[in-house]
Amino acid sequence: MDAYSGYNQIMMYDDDKAKTSFIIERGIYCYKVMPFGLKNAGATYQRLVNKIFKEQIGRIMEVYVDDMLVKAPKRADHLKNLTEAFSLLRQYRMKLNPSKCTFGVSSGRFLGYLVTQRGIEAYPRQIKAILEMKSTSIVKEIQSLTG
Repeated sequence: MDAYSGYNQIMMYDDDKAKTSFIIERGIYCYKVMPFGLKNAGATYQRLVNKIFKEQIGRIMEVYVDDMLVKAPKRADHLKNLTEAFSLLRQYRMKLNPSKCTFGVSSGRFLGYLVTQRGIEAYPRQIKAILEMKSTSIVKEIQSLTG
């Protein structure tokens, strides 16, 4: 699952709004929600999702910034786990981007890895160049490869 405009779902602390001010022809404005591009925006968002899904991370979910994975060994468990995740999302009024969400799959890509019933594996396209690399016995090429 993918959060919809993740950073923009976090309200700015009142004392910090002035720190996001910008000037245009019609006046001075500041952000009411956390804008993309602030130095600590990524860390702040990660702390938020870690807090929201504290009990679920590692057990039924994996979360990295705005990417969320709900997992279960059995289909019936998956529906129960999704219900738990959606309940928390609703409680914290977090919105998802439906065009970037996929449900009920037995495997899929997550953060560059392939997640399957067997566990987490390297995604084949990511390691294609390494697998197709020709071996060499020329000293200079080996030195070049190892730096």
